[in-house]
Amino acid sequence: MGTPEDKIAQMGLELPPLQQPVANYVSAVQTGSLLFLAGAGPAVPPGGKMLTGKLGRDLSVDEGYEAARSVGLVQIARLKDELGELSRVGRIVKLLAMVNCTPDFTDHPAVINGCSDLLVEVFGDAGRHARSAVGMANLPFGIPVEIEMIVNVVD
Repeated sequence: MGTPEDKIAQMGLELPPLQQPVANYVSAVQTGSLLFLAGAGPAVPPGGKMLTGKLGRDLSVDEGYEAARSVGLVQIARLKDELGELSRVGRIVKLLAMVNCTPDFTDHPAVINGCSDLLVEVFGDAGRHARSAVGMANLPFGIPVEIEMIVNVVD
């Protein structure tokens, strides 16, 4: 079966470097057994630029899916940083997923499946979660997707 870290390596994925918060907040807060991760956007590739664009105008559903998958990797990197070991994730409890989209865009769930599918691939049944996927008129810096996460932590 292996650890979540083993699964990530077997999938040929790497966790992106952590980015500092862009305003007056922290990336994670734990209270009791719940860890709340602040909203994150897609990873910025080394030497690359931030992915921007609006679903329904600039980006396809498939491109949005990949953006949401990238956000999932960012959040997993945050989990690894906070917890030390990803095996301490008891359950991904809930996602709040926001899609930067045109007013007539309706495929929010298909976009956010990029993150949800990744979480299930990495954590198995513990990665199955409740979620909201909603459209927004815009997101910070023009990013296409922002996702918050609530996680149950075990010792």
